[in-house]
Amino acid sequence: MKNAFFFDAMLTPKIIVLLYWGGMIGVVVGALFNLFSGGDIWISLAILIGGLIGTRMWCELMIVLFKINENLQRVASRQ
Repeated sequence: MKNAFFFDAMLTPKIIVLLYWGGMIGVVVGALFNLFSGGDIWISLAILIGGLIGTRMWCELMIVLFKINENLQRVASRQ
């Protein structure tokens, strides 16, 4: 409990996992909506592939920032 109040533990990495799965579902729904609303199959496929890769990359970059923070905290605690 103390960690949450004094920002010793990060909550955001757990939220990023939820955003990742929400983004994946959103991309699939968006691609299917585009396909069934008269869109071209190739555009829908590009939305699907590009959206899934883009969502994954964005979430990985956010997690990398938090991993850098954790490693910097370890280095600072050694000194």
